[in-house]
Amino acid sequence: MPQPLEPDTKDWTWVIDRACPECGFDPHAQSLADVPRLLHDTAMVFSQVLRRPGVRERPAPETWSPLEYACHVRDVHRIFGERVELILSQDVPVFANWDQDQAAIDAAYADQDPAVVDLDLIEAAGHVAGLYSTVTPQTAGRRGLRSNGSEFTLETLGLYHLHDVVHHVHDVGA
Repeated sequence: MPQPLEPDTKDWTWVIDRACPECGFDPHAQSLADVPRLLHDTAMVFSQVLRRPGVRERPAPETWSPLEYACHVRDVHRIFGERVELILSQDVPVFANWDQDQAAIDAAYADQDPAVVDLDLIEAAGHVAGLYSTVTPQTAGRRGLRSNGSEFTLETLGLYHLHDVVHHVHDVGA
């Protein structure tokens, strides 16, 4: 079993305002209307990644394997699905904290079956893409708060979510 990685403690919320120099994601080049299609497209990329030989191998001890990244992306889709549902159903909900690093340990990402992860990732991406597709101009400004106080609208949450998965497509070299 691989060693846990150093926790990522960066605040990535700046990616809703400016381009990411690492992966090239530009929040101004997308809109909320693009999010469902792009979540689908990235899920299809991960589907191909999960079929690669060596999908369980870490490129470096401090870097997740493609399988671990895929598990993380699957869980990101699930978490964001919950958050979109909360914003759509409640006034300014506060999102529960999600420790992505602990989730990787608890779910033993490195030990999961790539074929099952593939199906689960596609399902989770499809579910949350469907939720985003229900957002109207009247609901796009509905707000939610992360546990650290960061505020999102449905629109900025969608862009933040999209960056996360696009960034991980970059991380796995796809």
